[in-house]
Amino acid sequence: MSSVALRKLVKQYGNAAPVVKGIDLEIADREFVVLVGPSGCGKSTSLRMIAGLEDISSGEILIGDRVVNDMPPRERDIAMVFQNYALYQHMTVFENLAFGLKNKKVALAQIQESIKHASSILGLDALLERKPSQLSGGQQQRVALGRCIVRNPQVFLFDEPLSNLDAKLRAQMRIELKRLRERVNTTSIFVTHDQVEAMTLGDRVVVMREGVIQQAGTPVEVYSKPANQFVASFIGSPAMNFVQARALGDNRFGTDWLALNSHQVPGGHPALTFGLRPEHISLDQDAPGISVQGQVEMIENLGSELIATIKVGNDSIAVGRIDPLMRISAHDRVTIKIDPKKIHFFDSETSQAREI
Repeated sequence: MSSVALRKLVKQYGNAAPVVKGIDLEIADREFVVLVGPSGCGKSTSLRMIAGLEDISSGEILIGDRVVNDMPPRERDIAMVFQNYALYQHMTVFENLAFGLKNKKVALAQIQESIKHASSILGLDALLERKPSQLSGGQQQRVALGRCIVRNPQVFLFDEPLSNLDAKLRAQMRIELKRLRERVNTTSIFVTHDQVEAMTLGDRVVVMREGVIQQAGTPVEVYSKPANQFVASFIGSPAMNFVQARALGDNRFGTDWLALNSHQVPGGHPALTFGLRPEHISLDQDAPGISVQGQVEMIENLGSELIATIKVGNDSIAVGRIDPLMRISAHDRVTIKIDPKKIHFFDSETSQAREI
């Protein structure tokens, strides 16, 4: 296994603005890191540069202690799982698994042993004589994973491998990837735009936007201590509510419906934006916090919980994790509870997080 390091990595096409803007990232040996962000943020381009499928404009890529900038993909000792599986349709599952090893002139006995090992891990034993057209989407994805495992590479690269699957199958494949992680503990870089995949799979999550890393940390860190307003809005579902605050006089700071004392907000009282996660706002009148009156605008029933959009003052905020048995309807007047200790603070000019 090997570590991976990206140093001042830049990708630019012609005279256009760079799509990856000098990112620095250290990935430890055997670590599972997820690059997440909206479309066009540079995450897949970064992965393709690590794989050698895209030339870099400047910077360095290290796999282990080797600078691989000018190495062709076959010499980087990586294995990649693509979004569209990239299986050979005229070959059986066994032949697909064996293809890369045959090209490397590996002995037949060793090929059979490697395929037996991968097949047992992924539950492919009964599928080895089938062709890809005879497999479901999840089975094809497992074959694509198996093709990586048989090669025993230094690094696994995953380019949105679950995005073509339906919701139920995506959830199933996430579980299979977690199990695979326990049995084949290889350094892995996983690209997705799905925050659920990022949070459930990654040892660390790297949030990207417009070719720049916004924050890198454990799932708990990026959720509980977002570095800026973008990370706060991207990580978490439903998304965080943002409310513009101002000085109110009498050593208070806030809005026309939520006022905090000066010791409850970051010092200096610059222009601040309050961040309120829907799951941290409660309709339980016994919950700690400030009581705020509002009117229900909309209810979303997710089965396990309700999400309500509530008009408070001039703002509409989402409130989540409401008991689905609670009798609440649009236009109802309600009282919500907001715990000041759960509020996030952001500089309104820079969008960077501020702490008390």
